[in-house]
Amino acid sequence: MPRVCPFTGKKTSSGGKVSRRGKAKYLGGVGRKITSRTKRQFKANMQRVRAVIDGKVVRINVSTKAIRAGLIEKPLKRNWNPDEN
Repeated sequence: MPRVCPFTGKKTSSGGKVSRRGKAKYLGGVGRKITSRTKRQFKANMQRVRAVIDGKVVRINVSTKAIRAGLIEKPLKRNWNPDEN
């Protein structure tokens, strides 16, 4: 299943990790040196939530940015209690 948000379009992006060693100049060293660069992935923060879509309650994967922006409508809470039968 792809990590793509249907509301914001956020998806996995690629970048690089830079490894360094040494002591910074302002701390009295000779400076930080790069020892390696490796590819890595930045994954979208996807959450599985219940949302109302076209009048039906469905579970969908959306990004936290969409949840915080109010792009999804959450269903109302049920008032059902098993003791009241």
